Amino acid sequence: MIGDLFRQSKYAALVWLAFRLYLGITWLSLGIGKLTGGFDAQGFLSNAVANPVMREGSMVYPNYVAFLEHFALPYAGMFNVVIPLGEILVGLGLIVGVLTSFAGFFAIVMNMSFLMAGTVSTNPWMIALTFFLLVAGANAGHFGGDRWVLPYIKQRLGIARRIRFT
Repeated sequence: MIGDLFRQSKYAALVWLAFRLYLGITWLSLGIGKLTGGFDAQGFLSNAVANPVMREGSMVYPNYVAFLEHFALPYAGMFNVVIPLGEILVGLGLIVGVLTSFAGFFAIVMNMSFLMAGTVSTNPWMIALTFFLLVAGANAGHFGGDRWVLPYIKQRLGIARRIRFT
């Protein structure tokens, strides 16, 4: 019953539009700020490795800290581009409402990455709102580009499957 409300109600789609716009503008402004403000991930990554999230004297996310130390830090230059670009793309996807679930998934991935690195900020709030968009599915993009893009993609995939298996 609640799933039907989330996924099919046009009134709920208006709520999802508000969530999408809020989150999209937030992500877009953060990404543009990083892109134009001389963002350098080196300091953030070094701090996350030097001061990992601890509980009772042991690391909470040792695998994530190892990932940061052995992969992210050596390739910090790549992350200087990938993080702002990802934030901008997620923001645009949510604002325009195109591939909303895809953008929401990557928004949660980024928020969780920031949380595991020890930055709380607005990440839990953004994860909670984005979770509702994921539960809403295609209805989250009803008042956006998903209204046209998703049926087009579904049709194109249907044609490709018939050609491939026939």
